[in-house]
Amino acid sequence: MKRYLIIQLARFGDLVQTKRLLHSLLSAGDAEVHLCIDGSLEELARLVYPEAKVHAIVAHGAGAPASLAAVLGRNGRVFSALASQRFDEVYNLNYSGLSFALSRLFPPETVRGYVNDAGQDLKDSWTAMAFRWMRHRRAGSINLADFWANLAPKPLAPQNVNPLAAPKGRGLGIVLAGRNQRRSLPPRVLADVAQTVAASRGLSRLALLGGKGELPMAREVLAALRPGVAAHVENLCGRTDWRDLTEEVSGLDLLLTPDTGTMHLAAHLGTPVLAFFLSSAWCPETGPYGLGHTVWQAVTPCAPCLESAPCGLGLTCLSAFTAPEFLRLLAGKGEGLGLAVTGLRSAFDELGSTWEPFHADLPSASERERFRRFLKRHLGLNADFAADADLAEQFYLERDWIGLERKTCKRNFKAYV
Repeated sequence: MKRYLIIQLARFGDLVQTKRLLHSLLSAGDAEVHLCIDGSLEELARLVYPEAKVHAIVAHGAGAPASLAAVLGRNGRVFSALASQRFDEVYNLNYSGLSFALSRLFPPETVRGYVNDAGQDLKDSWTAMAFRWMRHRRAGSINLADFWANLAPKPLAPQNVNPLAAPKGRGLGIVLAGRNQRRSLPPRVLADVAQTVAASRGLSRLALLGGKGELPMAREVLAALRPGVAAHVENLCGRTDWRDLTEEVSGLDLLLTPDTGTMHLAAHLGTPVLAFFLSSAWCPETGPYGLGHTVWQAVTPCAPCLESAPCGLGLTCLSAFTAPEFLRLLAGKGEGLGLAVTGLRSAFDELGSTWEPFHADLPSASERERFRRFLKRHLGLNADFAADADLAEQFYLERDWIGLERKTCKRNFKAYV
């Protein structure tokens, strides 16, 4: 039996987006998959991945023991247990000091993604190339779930990852905000969007979703709704643990959301998503995975921006969502001409998740398709495409060709030509 370890120490959404990789490893045959995650996500990990063996450590501050000694003791016990295992392959998905330290527990030749080899923190060939293409986000981007899945020798077919999304009968769920408020709709804008969507789809029950920190925003949204709509709202902010949230999202007709972990949970459960992407959120990178989802993507010249950099343009990417024409577009009563927003429906190709526009075009479409053809040929997914010398020169380095770069399993740059 093959034994694999996935180290995923990032947040809620990243954990759910690991699904294609995890199921790729399980689908290869007689296999056992272990998953190392932050302790705050342990219950969620067990709900989403009941087939995995979960190891929880302290990677973030939430829920951590009060003393450093307790943190070191807890993590030390897990590290010892992991080091005693004989893993055939270790998939280290995070560029962080703790992840690199964890990778030292295992022979470097077994580690994919990020590895410490002879005291050096390194990226394997697939991961290093991704850092190069991410400098060109509009044209050079693939879904994060597909990037991680292609660390595995045989990625699961993308259409087999999540169920086809379909309404479940329990109304409209409204995620109030993500971790970065700049990527979310303000309360009054969200209220207008939510009641427009509910009316156009005949949904009477509305459920507000968020943590205790979103309670002030929930009150603002409720105050901005028409009284007849507000009367049918169930405010669940701060009232759901991971199991409650999973149960609530699994029963919805539709989830209205920015780019959040709850959005990815809905896709995992087969609940339709209607998402709004702006600021640094870019649908080709982190859109909901699976068929049956819709995203409205801001397409101002500055989008997508860098999340860590301040916005010096007054958040112009929000303007399309505040326009009355956008509400008419949502209600199916207008054309929305001139709005800096694109409407997209989820789709698949050989590489994985992709998006088909139904309103306006997503910028750099031809360049993005060219990049996807390049990656398909690189990964051996479609050899019918002609070699693209210009992209090869842009994304390959000399050390890739002469064998100095650490190779991800099955990935061979020389196979490109």
